Amino acid sequence: MHFSNSMILPAIRDLKDLDKVAQTDYEYIVLLNTHIGQLKSLVKMLRDHDKKVLLHADLVQGLKSDEYGAQFLCRDIRPAGLISTRKNVLLTAKKAKLITVQRLFLLDSIALESSYNMLETIQPDCIEVLPGIIPHIIQEIYEKTNTPIIAGGLIRTEKEVQAAIDAGATAVTTSNKELWNRDHGL
Repeated sequence: MHFSNSMILPAIRDLKDLDKVAQTDYEYIVLLNTHIGQLKSLVKMLRDHDKKVLLHADLVQGLKSDEYGAQFLCRDIRPAGLISTRKNVLLTAKKAKLITVQRLFLLDSIALESSYNMLETIQPDCIEVLPGIIPHIIQEIYEKTNTPIIAGGLIRTEKEVQAAIDAGATAVTTSNKELWNRDHGL
């Protein structure tokens, strides 16, 4: 999975940033912290600007992050893909032929090992590794799974972006507008 030769995937936390990002040449946008009542219009607006939305299903306020919530997102909202830590959400998205991004919070060795087991079951299109500032773990996960990696969380500098890419990440997701600007000259 490639993200249009862009190292950065803008992650929208604040809806004030949507209009600005919609005007860029980023193809993929990560939508975080949304409200169920806003979803349809937000995704439509981004699609109207030729953006592909990767929606974080676990962070939609007012929607339970389960199989039924995922069915609603796949059928009624129709983003390009869903990001989740939950197996049933990702398997539902996979059945609907959406891009699946399994988000992994790597707190310790136990979390890493249980993540490997879940990855085997789900076989997502991409893996988002958090925190994204641990290049040797990014490299290990990529080598073990041969699945495209997105690094996210705590990435604050261009040097950290480059370290994640050098370790094998396909892209970095960040809500840091300074990194969006540098990547696309905003």
